[in-house]
Parts: sequence; C-alpha cells; structure tokens
Amino acid sequence: MTPQALFVIIAWLPLTFLLFIYFPPRTAIITSFVAGLLFQPQGAGFPLPLIPNYEGMVATCYGILLGILFFDFKRLAYFKPSLLDLPMLIWCICPIFSSVVNDLGFYDGINNSLTQSAKWGLPYILGRLYLNNLAGLKELALTILKGGLIYALLCLYEIRMSPQLHYNIYGYYGHISGVTQAFRGGSWRPIVFMSHGLVLAMWMMMVTLIALWLWQSKTVTQIWGLKIQWLVAFLVVTFFLIKSTGTYVYFLVAVAIAVSAKWLRNTIILLVLILSIIYYLFLNVTDNFDGTTLINWSAQNFSSERAQSLEFRLDNEVKLRAKAQERPFFGWGGWGRNRVYEEEWDGTIKDTSTTDSYWIIAYGTNGLVGLISFVLCLLLPVICFAWWRYPVKTWFHPQVAPSAVLAVSLALFMVDSLVNVTYNPAFPLISGGLTGLVINKPEQLKSLRKKISKRKTISKTLAMPHTKN
Repeated sequence: MTPQALFVIIAWLPLTFLLFIYFPPRTAIITSFVAGLLFQPQGAGFPLPLIPNYEGMVATCYGILLGILFFDFKRLAYFKPSLLDLPMLIWCICPIFSSVVNDLGFYDGINNSLTQSAKWGLPYILGRLYLNNLAGLKELALTILKGGLIYALLCLYEIRMSPQLHYNIYGYYGHISGVTQAFRGGSWRPIVFMSHGLVLAMWMMMVTLIALWLWQSKTVTQIWGLKIQWLVAFLVVTFFLIKSTGTYVYFLVAVAIAVSAKWLRNTIILLVLILSIIYYLFLNVTDNFDGTTLINWSAQNFSSERAQSLEFRLDNEVKLRAKAQERPFFGWGGWGRNRVYEEEWDGTIKDTSTTDSYWIIAYGTNGLVGLISFVLCLLLPVICFAWWRYPVKTWFHPQVAPSAVLAVSLALFMVDSLVNVTYNPAFPLISGGLTGLVINKPEQLKSLRKKISKRKTISKTLAMPHTKN
C-alpha cells in the first residue's frame, strides 16, 4: 500500500461528511457509495479492533453510517424489520453456526459474521433505509449511469494504453496479476480501479442496460446536455470493446427481457431465467449436473478457449461440491477448509482446487443454509417486484423503469454468481432498496395520457395564429 492510496482511503471519511453537509442524506449516500466503488484504491486500509478492517467499500459504509448518525439519526427510527429481510439476516449470521459446528469457536464465527455483515449487510441496510421508494431507486440508477459514463472514458483509455490507471495513480496494480491476463483478441481488457476485469465488465453491462432502459422508457432525454440516444450508442460500443463474452450473453438476455416486457407485456423470459438458476443449483446440489452439453455449446458458439475455461471451472466445481456435501447444512466454515487438498510425494499438502463461482463458495463455507439465503437475498426482491407489486405493464413507465432495470440487473448478477466471483456492493444495495420498495404499498403512478394530452393542447395553442384586437 502506497502513501497516496492510504491518504485517499483515510480522506474518504471527511469527504463523506462534506457530502452530508452540502446535500440531502440520500444524495450524499448514493454519491459517496458510487464514487467509492469506482475510484477507491484496491487493497488499501488498516485493521480496526473488534470490527471489520477499514478498507475499500467497508470504509465507505463506515463513513456513511457515521454521516447518518451525525446528520440523519432520526431515520434509523423508521426502520421496520420484515420477513423479507430474513434471508439477508441468515446470510450474515450463518458464519457463526458454520464455525461452531466445525469446532472453530464462537469467536471465529463472530469475526466471520461481522465481515459478511460489513460486505453484504451494510449496503443492504442503506438500501432499505434510503432507497425504499421509486424516487430513491431512480436517483441510484441515474447516479450509476453518470458514474458509468465517466468510467467508459477511462475504459477506452485502458483499452488503448493497457490497464495502468490504478498503477499510475496509486503506485501499484489493483489486481495481483497486473496486466498479464488483460490482453485478449488484439486489445487490452480494462480494469480501471476495480478488483478485476470481470467485475468491471459486469458493472459496464449494468450501466449500458440502465441507459438503454431509461432511453426506451423516456425516463430521461438528456444527461449533461447530451441526448440519451447518443450516450446509449457510446456505452454500447465501449461495452463491446471490453471483450467479456459472459457479459455479452447477460446483456442480450436483458435486452430480450426488455423487449418482452415493453412490446409483449409478459415476463416469461425473466421467469425462465429465475427458474433456470434454481434448477441449475438444484441439479448441482443433488449431484445430477452434467456440464458436457454446456461445454460443447460454448465451443460451437464462442471459441475453444472459452469452452476450455468453462470445462476447467466445472471440473473444479465437481471436486468442491463433493467436499461441500461432507458438511451439507452449515458447510466447512472459513480458513479455506472448503477447498480440496492433496498430499504431494514429499509429504507437503497442496491446494488442488480453484473457486471460480460465488455459489460454490457459499455452499462450501456455509452449507445449504448459506447458499439458500444467498440466493434468496438476490432473487426474492426481484420476484416480489415483478409478480407482486409492479406488474410488467408498468416497467416502462418513467417512474417505475429505473426500479425495473435494477431488478433485472440483480437477477443477472445472480446468474454471474453461478460462474464467477464478481462481488460488487452495489448489488446488495439494490437488493435492500428493492426489498424496501416491495414491502411498501405500490406507489400511485402519474398518468402519461394526461401529460401527452396537455402537451398536445399547448402545442396547438402555440401554433394558432394570433390576431390583433
């Protein structure tokens, strides 16, 4: 960690306080959260006694919590727990049970639970408190879009010059591999200030989807004086230059969901997607999944390189799944006990497994209890939003469109968690916001017909010839 990285991580706390002084609490929270996600240095911070280390987005959440305590303490009194909060609660405390049943001790479980709560619970609570209505989720979507537009320019720079912004500004590479794994297909894959190129690709996929959805719903027509359709084109081009095959598939699925919702007025594609996630996990947990068909499809539709990468991941999941099934309910706990080890000829113990997907980590460390709660944290708000509170006919209403596109993005993050480890605190934040939204009664939507009729009347009045008396 360099002095400039340490300075930025320490300075983030007073910067967050300044935002609370000059802006309303919700705006201060969203701005500091998105800015911290996009520009904070990787691996910078320092340990704190009894609570998770002051680093990365945990540091941002600490600053936000202190801002709330000083400037908006009364908001905490409005929080009312709901049954829909239960999956996140279980996901945050299940490390305690995992440690206890594996004889790692209650203290170890508390530490792991605090770490999980800081990564997942804090963003979720912020979403529940401040993004629990259509206006709050709209502000979040627009801030993500604006941050994404700035990031797109940085992506184009690194695509041309190689991923060196983190090194140039903070003095070290944000990812352990540096730039050795960032060259693909004749150009560089950007990382900017994120932990990995895959995390950035998932982020830019969501940004591009938000821009497209808000354009088609007429939620916004301009940003910073630029027409939204031109910004959509710019983001689409940048996104495809990132060269992340998996996120291309996610984006095409999201576009299909949008087309189905807007013109066919049904949610069949989203429903199939969610059911496919559940079915895939069921087959894996019951040891009935055969990935041969998926590997062959990948080879035929993409490349042999992508098929080999997928085969490697699935082969490792077979080993990790077998290990997880030895402790099916609460998993193996922490300290890498969920991984597969073999003894070498000289007596040394070697880790022979690679954990490339979030779901297998959740299953191996926290068992079925952790896996089910993890999946429900991400999918239950989407299900409640789509089939309980806001039917598909409202998804392209300007008031509802930002929430709808964030719900679709959350479902796609769950898909990505089946094959990658691309943790991003924006998604538990979205989960909390959507949960708070669906707990409340549906908001009354303004009639678009009245607005259109009023505009036409004004246009006709202005077009009428004026006569002098």
